[in-house]
Amino acid sequence: MIYKDVIIIGGGPAGLCAAKILADQDVSVLLVDRDHHLGGQLVKQTHKFFGSEKQYAKNRGFEIAKILINDINDKPNIEILLGATVAGIYKDHVITIVKEERYLKYKAKAFIIATGASEKALAFENNDLPGIYGAGAIQTLMNLYGIVPEDEVLMVGSGNIGLIVSYQLLQAGVKVKGIVEAASIIGGYKVHASKLKRLGVPFYMQHTIKRAIGKDHLEAVEIVKLTDDFKELENETSIIKTKALCIAVGLSPLSQLLGMMEVAMKYIKELGGRVPVLNNLNQTSNPNIFACGDVSGIEEASSAMMNGYIAGLGALKHLEHPHPNHDELIKMYHHELEILRHSSYGEKTLAGLKKLGGGPYAN
Repeated sequence: MIYKDVIIIGGGPAGLCAAKILADQDVSVLLVDRDHHLGGQLVKQTHKFFGSEKQYAKNRGFEIAKILINDINDKPNIEILLGATVAGIYKDHVITIVKEERYLKYKAKAFIIATGASEKALAFENNDLPGIYGAGAIQTLMNLYGIVPEDEVLMVGSGNIGLIVSYQLLQAGVKVKGIVEAASIIGGYKVHASKLKRLGVPFYMQHTIKRAIGKDHLEAVEIVKLTDDFKELENETSIIKTKALCIAVGLSPLSQLLGMMEVAMKYIKELGGRVPVLNNLNQTSNPNIFACGDVSGIEEASSAMMNGYIAGLGALKHLEHPHPNHDELIKMYHHELEILRHSSYGEKTLAGLKKLGGGPYAN
């Protein structure tokens, strides 16, 4: 058994920011991630971030990852364990970790769950044909390994991920055959959508995928028009030839570890699924467990980073070792979150948080 003061599960933007808060404090920390690198989704993101200086505005995602990783590298109080999967977390404050052929046990006084989210799938006929990708897979291929999936791609989903990946495909010389969106309005930032429209990318609003066509590989996709209440209009279908289809229809919080600890959770559609009820310090109903990032509700990476800082500060206070600037920092990071959430694009998140309650949104 190895003992730590704090264990952070997840090394994406939220987990890295939590670790940054803890880096220069007199506490022992384990940061564990199943990938073989830190940074999570940031390392795949080549677009520049919006927002304030505190939100790393004007930096690209992979640049932000480098900044945060450099801030915690070589800190004597932080142990980093990569390529490791947390198999379980238990009520006696023990976690079990599988790394290669080793089985490790750690015990901690506080846990910060920053496990992020998984991509949602879309059900349609032949959705297992080769040539059908999730947006994260295409980002990994292009931005980590320099490989384009095909020379033409049809995108499903007009949220920020779908719009940004479409633009990245165009930059890589791939023809984007169009963007298929079930809703009547574009879900992502207008600035991203406008760039695609100027480049001639067609938008198929109020449409969804009916079936994929092909024998051994994707050759075409049949799309169908939807009514305002999302029912298919059987006589209004179109065939779009494409060699690849990218699915970007949202994310679901990876909250299984929180479920194992039986913390209070609610299903909130606007936040992506089952999420924990948190207080003002991102503390769950179990006082030893904190949560931050997409596991506590799907938001932008900028929000995940602010939430990571708050969770780190909360863990320090729980250990009765509060940061010397605790009150000032908590106020500042919550203010940054409010700015992000009260933009026109944060309305959905804000509505979900008010339904969830807890923290600054408690009734």
